Amino acid sequence: MNRFFLSPHADRIYALLRIVAGFMFLCHGLQKLFGVLGGQQQPIASLAGVAGVIEFVAGVLIMVGFLTHWAAFLASGTMAVAYFMVHQPQGTLPIQNQGELAALYCFVFLYIAARGSGPWSVDASMRGSRR
Repeated sequence: MNRFFLSPHADRIYALLRIVAGFMFLCHGLQKLFGVLGGQQQPIASLAGVAGVIEFVAGVLIMVGFLTHWAAFLASGTMAVAYFMVHQPQGTLPIQNQGELAALYCFVFLYIAARGSGPWSVDASMRGSRR
């Protein structure tokens, strides 16, 4: 069988995807919650403030790989809501309405929710300690 040269590393590459996506998502939360990293602080009781809390907490959980299925599922749903509430009314396609990032996050997190934490995660470490 002829395999692509990266195939033997698929699990580690997936772990990197999970870690980087989680880190980037938590940075969006930091922008909304604290007004850092070029963002503007949002009132915590606002829709954007609630999104910031979800982005920060889910981003941390996804990045470290703890409760990954649920955190990624929540993050995916949050990005679907963001896309349809904020971006879709401005145009039909993500390229028209500047919703590419929300749409991409939605599907990346949906994939992570389906696949789980993978290697290099708290979940994997806890499974290993129960054996």
